[in-house]
Amino acid sequence: MLGISADASEKQKKFQDKYDLPYTLLADTDKKICNVFGVIKDKNMYGKIFKGIARTTFVIGPDAKIKHIFNNVKAEGHAEEVLAYLKGE
Repeated sequence: MLGISADASEKQKKFQDKYDLPYTLLADTDKKICNVFGVIKDKNMYGKIFKGIARTTFVIGPDAKIKHIFNNVKAEGHAEEVLAYLKGE
């Protein structure tokens, strides 16, 4: 399991330590991976439109093919949602 964000490695390390994450975080500061996976989207905050990263989970199989995409992910309950998907696969 991997997590990827546009944050610098130092910031990710603090986040990983704070939440005791049991997986590796990768830094995508230039957003190359975000662009490949198509997660840069228009966002709206207080009526202002800007480009941002849409929180998305990709389930990738051992054959390196995308098996499922969870869009517009909210942290609360998402781990259980992914686990349920994996158990039903």
